[in-house]
Amino acid sequence: MIHPHVELADGWELLLKKTAPNALHNSRARYDAPKCDEDTRIEVTGEIMGWIEDCDSPQRLLCMTGAAGSGKSALQQTIAEKCGRNNILAASLFLSTADPTRNTIDSIIPTIAYQIGRTNETLKWLIKATIEKDPLIFSQSLKDQITALIVNPFEHMRDPGTVLERFPYAILIDGLDECRGEDRQAELLTAIRECLLVDNLPFRIFIASRPEWAIRTALEPGGHLHAVAYHIQLSDDYDASGDMRRYLRRRFQDLGSRTGNSHWFTENDIETLVQAASGQFIYVATVFKYISERRASPAERLKVVLIWTPHEGQIAHPFEALDRLYTNILLAAKNAYEAVDTHHRRDFLLLFRALHILTNSEEMPFTLFVAADMLAALLGLEAKGEENLISDLRSLATLETDTNGSDGYEELPEFHRNCLQEAIEDLPTFLLDDDAATTDDEVADFTRKHGWHKIDRLLPLVYSMESWLFGIFGDWIATLRQVADKLKASGLPLL
Repeated sequence: MIHPHVELADGWELLLKKTAPNALHNSRARYDAPKCDEDTRIEVTGEIMGWIEDCDSPQRLLCMTGAAGSGKSALQQTIAEKCGRNNILAASLFLSTADPTRNTIDSIIPTIAYQIGRTNETLKWLIKATIEKDPLIFSQSLKDQITALIVNPFEHMRDPGTVLERFPYAILIDGLDECRGEDRQAELLTAIRECLLVDNLPFRIFIASRPEWAIRTALEPGGHLHAVAYHIQLSDDYDASGDMRRYLRRRFQDLGSRTGNSHWFTENDIETLVQAASGQFIYVATVFKYISERRASPAERLKVVLIWTPHEGQIAHPFEALDRLYTNILLAAKNAYEAVDTHHRRDFLLLFRALHILTNSEEMPFTLFVAADMLAALLGLEAKGEENLISDLRSLATLETDTNGSDGYEELPEFHRNCLQEAIEDLPTFLLDDDAATTDDEVADFTRKHGWHKIDRLLPLVYSMESWLFGIFGDWIATLRQVADKLKASGLPLL
């Protein structure tokens, strides 16, 4: 029994204490948040807005995944502002690892409920009354919070005089991966699917995230969102090179107008920067922020960026923001991997570096396209261990291993396989033999027809793991190096 003179806590005030004001798209904490220029990212913004405004579409969830720095947050900001102008924005949340007020799942549902309540006084009263009835609602499961604070209030508003379709219906969540705890991220996705993607609610939900474990596994074939979500893979589906050129050109021209020097940059400079960006918008944005610093010469800073290479004692740090971003991602992946690898206590960064070297021919010119099982064995990993190694780095790296690289080798009869194996093993020695019948033209023709690449793909099948580990394969490579030197001396092409 409640004592007569004891006042109940105001439900709306309790809700406000649980929200994350910094997460709103127009919050002061996000002043001058990045967004797309009017003539950039037109195709993808058109696709997203078309999906949001197509209320008859059966898919009510849009998931956009993309690499770190690919422009997801700028796109979300642009979409939030467009939805706001069109009076269809129900709620927006921009999450950030660096901000403790918006890097946990706990604040998401209260912040959505607060914004939805602002759109209608009746909804606000219903949400307020729910909290007053159960002030501990915020300590309950995400599904119970969504049901109590969002679903039930809308259900109570269903009467002949209410048309729910007239309410703002777009809910935007940016940076799911920025929230602490993969299990909590997965819990949120499950709660959204089970509670909000239902026929009697008007919402269309747009989530952007790096392709980390929670959302990646949910969207994969067999994942619980695979059939119900519309998926945009930003880094794969859209080439941002043209947009980056327009972005840099416009801003460089503006700098030229302010400094009185319109010729301080060239189109080749812009092209160099776009190629260096490798599709990541954050690169060109970071470059421009560095170049446009006040009291600095844009031309001099552009020159620093174009010729910059890291070395000890380096004074200029044009890519400091990128360094912080990638360092945080790598450290988070290291902590997650080593937390579960307690039995072996392996060094994550050392393993990742070895993996990068083994699969990157630019760093090791004689590195082969390594078969997946051999790659794991070389690194001392369990089966599929290389996939676990980069599980939390999908926003930075993809693993390309030769899982189907036999070129039909296994389909050959055993006699033919043995003959092919002996031919490959003897090839370098045969080519070094001055008495061999092979002509220089034949070797050149073999090279032009990518014969060496085909041999690369067969080597893991020809040589056993023991051969690789105990140096037998090294003898084959040493002989092949002599062949390469011989070809160079004769002027024949090596590629």
